[in-house]
Amino acid sequence: MNAPKRPSFLSKIRRKLSRDKIDLRESLEGVIASHVEETGSSALPDDARSMMQNLLGFADLRVDDMMVPRASIVAAEETSTMRDLLSQFIDANHSRMPIYRESLDDIVGMIHVKDFLRWMATKGTKRKTKGAAEAGIALAGSELSSAIKQHPSMIRDVLFVPPSMPAPDLLIKMKASHVHLAIVVDEYGGTDGLVSLEDLVEEIIGDIADEHDTDAEEGMIRKQSDTVYVASALISISTLDEMFKVDLLSDDQEDEADTLGGLVFEMAGRVPVRGEIIRHESGLEFEILESDPRRVKRVRIHIKKPEAPAEVSGAS
Repeated sequence: MNAPKRPSFLSKIRRKLSRDKIDLRESLEGVIASHVEETGSSALPDDARSMMQNLLGFADLRVDDMMVPRASIVAAEETSTMRDLLSQFIDANHSRMPIYRESLDDIVGMIHVKDFLRWMATKGTKRKTKGAAEAGIALAGSELSSAIKQHPSMIRDVLFVPPSMPAPDLLIKMKASHVHLAIVVDEYGGTDGLVSLEDLVEEIIGDIADEHDTDAEEGMIRKQSDTVYVASALISISTLDEMFKVDLLSDDQEDEADTLGGLVFEMAGRVPVRGEIIRHESGLEFEILESDPRRVKRVRIHIKKPEAPAEVSGAS
C-alpha cells in the first residue's frame, strides 16, 4: 500500500488562505517554518526561503527605510559641463545621474548613461586612427565644454515621493510610469534622499552586485595594524559585525542605524567632532578622523579587549 502523499508547499498555502480572519503575513511565515521542519531545508532552498521572508517584510517597509540619504547622493548641477558629467558617471559607477539647479533641493530630473553615450555617438565624428581596424569617435572640445542645461532633451523625469510612502506602492508606481528613480522629499519640499528601482528589488532578492560592486565594501576599510583600521563612515554595520565578530547593534536597535556613521551618531546622540573617541561595549573604539557639522566622514577603529568585571572577594 502506498504511503499517503505529503501535501505540497503550495497546497499548504492554499489551505491557510482559505480560512477566515487570518493574518496573511503570520500565515505565510507559519507555512514556511512548518514546511521546512517537515521536509527539511533541501525541499525549500535557502535562497528561496530568504526571498519569501524578505517579500513578507517588504510589505511593511517605507521609502525612508531604504533610501540613500541626502548626504550620500551623487548628482550633477545643470551648469556643469558635459565633460564633468562624464567624469561623474565614471567615478560613481551609476547608470542614472540626478541633475539639480543650484542645490539638491531643486532637482530637475536625471540623465541616463545610455542617453549620454547616444549623445556622444551622435555629436562625435568618426576618425580613422593609424593601424586601427575601425574608426574611433572624436568629440569637439566645444561639445564637451557645453553645459548640461544646454541639452534639455537628455534630461528625463524623476518621481517625487514622501518618506512615508509604502515601498510596495513605490514599486508599483515605478513599474507603471517607467521611471526608475525617485527623489524623497520632506514636508517642506527639500530633498531627503533617493530611491532607485534596484534599491527596491534588493530588499526582496538581496544585494545585486555587478562587476563594479565587487570590492566596494572592501575599499571602504583599510588595515593599519592588527588592532587598528581606518574606515569610511558609509561602511555597513553588517560588514563590521562580520569582520570583527561582534554585534554592534542589539536586536531592538537594528532599525536605528545601517552605517558606521549612523552608529557613532546614535551612540553619541549628536555628530561627534574630529578627535573624539566613542567606545562600544564590544571592545571597539571609534576615533573620529573627519567630520563636518552634519555628518561623520572617516573613522579610525581600535580593537580593544572588553574589560572584565572586577572580582568581588567574599567575606571571610
